[in-house]
Amino acid sequence: MDIKANRKSKKYPKGQLLKRILWMYCGELLFRLSPRTFFGYRCMILKIFGAKVGAQVHIYNSARITFPWLLEIGDYSAIGENARIYNLGKISIGKNVTISQYAHLCAGTHDYKDPKLPLQKIPIVIDDNVWVCADAFVGPSVTIGENAIVAARAVVIKDVESSHIVAGNPAKFIKLREIND
Repeated sequence: MDIKANRKSKKYPKGQLLKRILWMYCGELLFRLSPRTFFGYRCMILKIFGAKVGAQVHIYNSARITFPWLLEIGDYSAIGENARIYNLGKISIGKNVTISQYAHLCAGTHDYKDPKLPLQKIPIVIDDNVWVCADAFVGPSVTIGENAIVAARAVVIKDVESSHIVAGNPAKFIKLREIND
């Protein structure tokens, strides 16, 4: 590994660096210091910083969002306490989605085949009506299909098909989700 080359490489354009500084020292501070139930206020802050946020979205003040401008979240979705949205690449979250407490969505990695370990910003897509349970990890380039459930503490590194319930490390199919109308 060529750590010196990695540290010298330019990972973000100057404009992005300025946005990051503004978010870290202004937006994120206002976000995190807001009272627990001020969901609309936090959504407004995220929108000011470029997030696309639907109606009636609940994001808790302890959730960590790396780059609001790379976040899309649909109507009636929620991001729970201490969830980590590490969106170096775009993260798209559909409607009626719950990202539970301590879940970690990671849309970034490094190219391990290159000695310089260049940063890769790879998107994550979470379709409608998905539940990512407590302390689960969803890695880069993953798509989670509609109505799927990622069980608590699961590690998802491959796509999850619609209506599948997955669990474990690495996450494996457990059964189909039955939805009562």
